[in-house]
Amino acid sequence: MTKMFTYQEDGLAYTVTLYEDPDNPGTFLADITVNEGAMDVNAIYFGDDDFSGDSAGLKGPLNMNGAQLHGQHMQWDTAVQLSSPGLGPEGEEKETYVSNGETLTIELNINSLDEIDVFGIRATSTTTESGSIKAVSDQPEEPEEPEDDPAYDKVGFGVAIGENGGIENGVFVREDDLPEGQEGTFANYVNYYQEQYGDDPEFAISQLESVVVYDVSFEVDENGDILEIPNELFRVDAPEEGFQDADALIAAYEETIDSAAPEEAEEPDGADLLAALSLETNFEADAFPNDDMLEDEYEMI
Repeated sequence: MTKMFTYQEDGLAYTVTLYEDPDNPGTFLADITVNEGAMDVNAIYFGDDDFSGDSAGLKGPLNMNGAQLHGQHMQWDTAVQLSSPGLGPEGEEKETYVSNGETLTIELNINSLDEIDVFGIRATSTTTESGSIKAVSDQPEEPEEPEDDPAYDKVGFGVAIGENGGIENGVFVREDDLPEGQEGTFANYVNYYQEQYGDDPEFAISQLESVVVYDVSFEVDENGDILEIPNELFRVDAPEEGFQDADALIAAYEETIDSAAPEEAEEPDGADLLAALSLETNFEADAFPNDDMLEDEYEMI
């Protein structure tokens, strides 16, 4: 396990890497590596993300007075002096002077890396405009992994919607109808429909009144036949001027999904989202047409 902190301003950039010494378990080290410029590291400060209680500090030129993180004044758990300000007779050969490409390794008096969430460096003889820094860094938040788009069993593209809400004329596409290897995401359904029917003036995306999304369950009747039972999850109704193209339809779908997400939920999962959507519109299976309700030249898929 490691922790990494970075800092950058004009003339200076460095990285601090914290880790347990692989050759000496229980010993924790900090590698301070300068990536641009140079500095004389006179003191280090660190602590956890609980800023309550008294703050550790060093007096005189090694203090970190006024240092802030995201607008909050710092409360440090530990402050350690490494050297006095000034290069002195050693000049750039001073042990705590670190220039571009060099690393200063420091042993930390801690029992776990969990003790450090914020790392500070008090340095002089820096290549910054002011010549010194009171630098504070925390770990950047890990980027959230994008959620996978939900997959649906079946989507109906309705050119005409009946009074009962069912599709009277249109095309149904099942996940199995999509090209091999494609999941039943809404975008994949729309792209498939566009490829198959986009050039037809009657069934073009611009002619759709509504697009209905279903999940499908199956039952066996008394004769042993398998019956498909579609359940509407939600629908995306066309605006008054219709969907201009596939991108507009997908955008309308995303707006529908976003508007259905609970406002205060941390991250609704797919099942919760679909449940929320289906509360709005939920029609019985017999509200949808049979194959012979479509025009003769279009067989329901």
